[in-house]
Amino acid sequence: MERSILSFKALPASHGPIVNLIGPQGLGQDLKPFIFLDFFNAEVEPGFGFGMHPHSGIATLTYQPGSDVRYEDTTGQNGILKAGGLEWMNAGGGAWHQGQLLGTGFVTGFQLWVAMPAGVEDGPAVGQYVAPEDVPQHKSNGVLTKVLLGHWQGLSSPIQSHQDMDYFAIELSANTSWQHQTPAEHSIAWAFVYEGDALVNGQSCLKQLVIFDDANGDIQITSESGAKVMFGSAVPHAADLVLGRSSVHTNAQSLAVAQQKIRQIGLQLQQDGRL
Repeated sequence: MERSILSFKALPASHGPIVNLIGPQGLGQDLKPFIFLDFFNAEVEPGFGFGMHPHSGIATLTYQPGSDVRYEDTTGQNGILKAGGLEWMNAGGGAWHQGQLLGTGFVTGFQLWVAMPAGVEDGPAVGQYVAPEDVPQHKSNGVLTKVLLGHWQGLSSPIQSHQDMDYFAIELSANTSWQHQTPAEHSIAWAFVYEGDALVNGQSCLKQLVIFDDANGDIQITSESGAKVMFGSAVPHAADLVLGRSSVHTNAQSLAVAQQKIRQIGLQLQQDGRL
């Protein structure tokens, strides 16, 4: 039985280079632990990106398939991540990071925020940088599935997400299909066709976020001309979302402690001339 589609969210007719598909004050409340998803789609020059900025209580996963990225974080790591690699920043009780694209031309990418459970949200920050060749992938019958988080066909992401969740980047060649039955406990599921033309369970949805109902079932994505798709599913994050400016926690006390730590790190960055 196919999993039913609950709703669609279309991209606005006019938008800048970054489009927010999921936010913690809106859809993120319904799709948690997927609480934030930005879609980046623009012409760039080397150096485009974001300077030092903080997070806490969440992990961010940045996927830039079209450009190398220069990164730095306050866990002491810095370097260049090749195109198609993964930047995972579990901010814990507070961390800062930055990233600049090194490519030129048209670039597409995604940044996901994942809500962390109690305990992990207050823990030490952990930065993990996965080279593109270390991202597990499965190719069969013209369909490539990259396992960014979670598990697929016996493959497991090297990233510890602290959640029961899957997050895949899928590339379909012309006249192919991708089929998946979400784990029974994954009542959260969504898909986003960001390039090409595809049908999701028989419905056309280019540049629309597809949100499935909470009943388990099969998901089928088919394409006549080729397509690229992001897909996520998860066990729901049970805690409330307590929001800060760039932080999300399960309770107000945890947020307050983290904001103090963020300020302390920021002062040190200023003293070091890095902010």
